[in-house]
Order: sequence, then C-alpha cells, then structure tokens
Amino acid sequence: MNFNVLAKQIQMAQSVLQTTAAHTINVALTLRNWLIGYYIVEFEQNGEDRAQYGEKLLQNLEKRLQTKGLTERRFREYRRLYQVYPQIRQEIANLLPSHTVQQLLPADTIRHLASAESETEIRHMPCAEFQYADIDLNSTFLPTRLLLSKLPYSHLKTIMKIDNPTKRAFYESECIKGCWSFVELERQINTLYYERSGLSKDKNVFSAWVNQQSVQLQPKDVINTPITLEFLGLSERALVTENDLEQAILDNLQHFLMEMGRGFCFEARQKRILIDDDYFFVDLVFYHRILKCHVIVELKVDKFRHEHASQLNMYLNYFKNEEMAPNDNPPVGILLCADKGNMQVKYATSGFDQNIFVQKYLIELPDESTLRDYLAKELAGY
Repeated sequence: MNFNVLAKQIQMAQSVLQTTAAHTINVALTLRNWLIGYYIVEFEQNGEDRAQYGEKLLQNLEKRLQTKGLTERRFREYRRLYQVYPQIRQEIANLLPSHTVQQLLPADTIRHLASAESETEIRHMPCAEFQYADIDLNSTFLPTRLLLSKLPYSHLKTIMKIDNPTKRAFYESECIKGCWSFVELERQINTLYYERSGLSKDKNVFSAWVNQQSVQLQPKDVINTPITLEFLGLSERALVTENDLEQAILDNLQHFLMEMGRGFCFEARQKRILIDDDYFFVDLVFYHRILKCHVIVELKVDKFRHEHASQLNMYLNYFKNEEMAPNDNPPVGILLCADKGNMQVKYATSGFDQNIFVQKYLIELPDESTLRDYLAKELAGY
C-alpha cells in the first residue's frame, strides 16, 4: 500500500460510512414520523376517549408532550404521511428487530403484517383509510423499500403534498433517478417539470437533460435539516451554514450595536422562524428598549436586489403579528448590502408599510488618503 492508496481508502471509508449514517438516520426519522401519524389516525378512529378531544386533539398532544419538533403542525404532517404511504407499514417489520416492532405496534397490527402477502394488501387495510377522497389507493406506486432508502423524509414531505397520485409517483421516480437534492426537487415542482415532461415528445431524452443539470443529493443534505436535528436532539446552531465573511461581519455588527448602540438589547442570532412549511433564519434580532420595538438586521454579502427587501418585509410582518407585544411599536428593519443602487432601493421599498432602511457596508476602512479627501470635502461645506 502506497500513500495514494492509503489516502484513497480513507476517503472511501469516509464517503461510504457517512452515506450509511445519513441513510440510517433518515429511515429512522421517516419510520418515527409514519408511526406518529399511524397512532393519531388510529386514535381518531378507534380511541376510547376520542370524542373528548375532538378537533383539539393535536393541540392537546403538543401541550402534553412538550417535545421540540412535535407540534400541532408536525402532527398534521405526520398524519398525512401515514395516509399517503400506508404501505410503509410492511417495511417496519422488515427493517426493525422483532422486539422493537412489538413495542411500537399493537399485536393486531403485527398479525395483519404477518398475513399480508403484498404491499397492495397493506394499502387496503381498514386502518389505512384515507380522509382525502381525491387520492386513489389503486394508483401505481414504487416499492416501499426503494422509497425509504432513496428519498429522505424532507423529500417525502414535499411530494406527499401532491394530491394527484400519478404526478406524485412521477416525482418519486424522477427524484430517485436523478438523486435530486431537496432544493432541486422543489425547483422542479415549481417549474412544472411534470407538465413539461408531458408536453415533451421524447420524455427519456428530456429526463436525461434535466438530470444532467440538476443538483444532486449529498449526505449533509439529509442530516443538516431542522427536522433531522430536532429528531437527533442536536443544537439549532448546527443549522447555521453562513460563510466566513458573513459570520465575521455579523460578529462585529452584533458587538458594535451592543457596545455603541444605546438601547439595543440582543435577542437572537440566526433566529429560526416557521412560515407555512418553510424555515427562515433572521440574521440578528434586537429589542430596542427606548424605541420599544424589535430591530431586525439582515446582512447580504452581495449587491442589493429587490427580493432582499421583500424578504425583510416578510420578516417584519411576521414579528408584527407573532412577536410584537400590545404596547410595542412596529418593528424596524435594517438591510446591509455590499453595494446598492439608490433608485432600485427606492422603488423596491416604496409601498411597504414598514420601516425598512437599506445601507451599504464596508468590509475594511479606506486608506488614510481617502479619509483625508473625504474630510476635506465635508469641512468645505461648513
């Protein structure tokens, strides 16, 4: 074994086992979420005290469990997972040790698993009845083992929102074939890949062309998601993947405002907020005790674009509706960019019912001669 072979073997071990770890975590996460959905549906259909909880069942579950990540919104999501993919039931018996299956599933369900001969039978079991009339149980579907081994839960979560079973199966198949990242999957859905494929004369050529340009899934994409980190009990800080430049600027900006900005009280950095089913991260959140309002600071390491203002406006609306106390004033937004065009800023921010300020920052001070010229021009005006 020479040095090159040694390096290659270590690299291979790293890659293979990192992928194996990501796969194991993902399967466990998907099975957990499916089981939670199964328990909820079973209770809603057969629970002895189901009438007592009724529509507030999921709210009461969230209050009782008080576990990060197990919220009413998530429970609805997990219930949907169970209803769209009831065939996952069979894989629980295949993937988990028998004593674990006995702990997680009631005895009658285990008997059903033992007697079922195919995934189709699993899909037609009484406890897998859909509450969604427009979803066809007889639709074509991929083998369950393939779904679990190739599609991370984040992907299934997105695909299961599609009501059309044929369209859903299409994205399952294409996502597996192209090994798409989550962002790539969302991009293909948003750009109507299914519809464009239907209009293409040669679908195989079109599929190959799309997958050549797609962003492929990496093990870190499976691990570094909010749901997976909640499942593993890891810190939210692990979610922060900002580059070194942005981190350095935020470090100094936070320190500057705390030391020099009178009235600023630091609240959060990379504050995670959930809007619909998407997570967003607010760079810096302060509360100003004199102005009695939140101050939201967003940093962009590129030139100002109109979507930057829209994003900050969304954050301000969120804080106004979700965080603002009765005696508070509306939040203020500060957007820092590497460069900006004044007219573009004017047109992008006018019309917003918000206090949004856009400024350009300097990574380092100009040289002394530049400062002298600046001061000379300023003093000439007095």
